[in-house]
Amino acid sequence: MNKNIDDLLVRIRELEDTLEDEYRRTRDEWAQKKLELAEELLRRQRRYKTGLFRFLWRSRFLVALTAPIIYTGWIPFLLMDLFVTLYQSICFPIYRIPKVRRADYMVFDRQDLPYLNIVEKFNCFYCSYGNGVAAYTREVAARTEQYWCPIKHARRIKAAHDHYPGFADFGDAEAYQQGLERLRKQYEDRAAG
Repeated sequence: MNKNIDDLLVRIRELEDTLEDEYRRTRDEWAQKKLELAEELLRRQRRYKTGLFRFLWRSRFLVALTAPIIYTGWIPFLLMDLFVTLYQSICFPIYRIPKVRRADYMVFDRQDLPYLNIVEKFNCFYCSYGNGVAAYTREVAARTEQYWCPIKHARRIKAAHDHYPGFADFGDAEAYQQGLERLRKQYEDRAAG
């Protein structure tokens, strides 16, 4: 091979190595800065943490008194979660309705916040679970409604689910009959695809 070409290839390799070294150094510097910033952010957030004793001491008496009522809500949330999971596991395959991924509705990430004490973290966990079950249940119910009764109500409903706009208008029998099969077929097409 030509000497110039060999020399150029050697220089290219050296430049690539130099470039890779520079990338590695920059990545390492960025990782170090990110770590330092994360530690500083953690220190700042911890300053806002209210100690458990102070938190309980500052709580209003009636708030503390109603806590057992609120926490008893675990029972209906758990029963609803179990029922809805069982319901869709049995019925949805028969109707060819795609199952709702429960994990998409259960988000538990606030326990990592350093400015929350143990009671606040538990409260966040409880609210995440309750709202997750409610959203999960709503999506299962919406898919069921799309299969069995995709008809809009006569009056406007507040915060309709995502499937509702595709439903037939109230009183439009023809649209209902045509739309029912179309909406059910959507599920079959999704299941086949």
